[in-house]
Amino acid sequence: MRSAVAARPTAVASATNAASEKPSSASTAGPLFNKDLGQHILKNPLVVDGIIDKAALKPTDSVLEIGPGTGNVSVKILPKCKKLTVVEMDPRMAAELSKRVQGTAEQRKLDIIVGDFLKVNLPYFDVCISNTPYQISAALTFKLLQHRPCAILMFQREFALRLVAKPGDALYCRLSANVQLLAKVDHVMKVGRNNFRPPPQVESSVVRIEPRQPPPPIDFNEWDGLLRILFGRKNKTVSATLKSQTALDMLEHNYKTVCAVRGVDVPMEFNCKDAVQAVLDSVGMSDSRASKMDNDDYMKLLSAFIDAGFRFTSA
Repeated sequence: MRSAVAARPTAVASATNAASEKPSSASTAGPLFNKDLGQHILKNPLVVDGIIDKAALKPTDSVLEIGPGTGNVSVKILPKCKKLTVVEMDPRMAAELSKRVQGTAEQRKLDIIVGDFLKVNLPYFDVCISNTPYQISAALTFKLLQHRPCAILMFQREFALRLVAKPGDALYCRLSANVQLLAKVDHVMKVGRNNFRPPPQVESSVVRIEPRQPPPPIDFNEWDGLLRILFGRKNKTVSATLKSQTALDMLEHNYKTVCAVRGVDVPMEFNCKDAVQAVLDSVGMSDSRASKMDNDDYMKLLSAFIDAGFRFTSA
């Protein structure tokens, strides 16, 4: 087992500095917890059991836990898995967890990485469980999706509802469409603020994320480039959004770049606005609105633009 204190010395130093920058927050939360690092420890054992049950762990699973804190969830994961790797930003918390399992039969299964989850290299894992620091929710979600595990994740309630929102819902957004392109997302349970120590200012929810198999055959950067434009004004028509001057300038620049890379001349009669409208007419989406479109619609629209020589990211 890697030493909880010695592992990743650079990350430990930065975490220690981060934990000590505002000692008043830690003191108001108690002697151990630092709200500036998003430390809200899940204390209700029934909620912990519910989360682990939803993970459906197998004895052969390697599990990743993000933000274990003092180990209330960790100690219940360990008997159910082959190996548990935890990533903890705060070396004090890592030391508490290390002491908690020291001398037990489960100690050999535990590997502690002290550092920033968004910066560390992750080992192989089958399942991820996280009481997520809410300030890194989106970045954490997309880093996990690159590894394609099953994940049981605790989020701020509104963020969780955005993940599961459907076309037409008030919370439906680019995040909803992007995550649902890559994974099936289900709302598992609501968790009230009083289940944590110290209590956060917001309510929480647990979601289950199951990667789609096989992954969609699509260039995610192009997909996200299109959605970034469409959701900038999600209630406007697709025609109005894509024929704004900013969008037209980008599309024309990328179109000419693609032509140059392919070694073909831009047609003398090329008019970007007319070409964009022609693509929209071909798929019948000129009057559609991003807030009401589903992922099949976005995929069809993106494919039509790609076929017409347009790109939504720089070539």
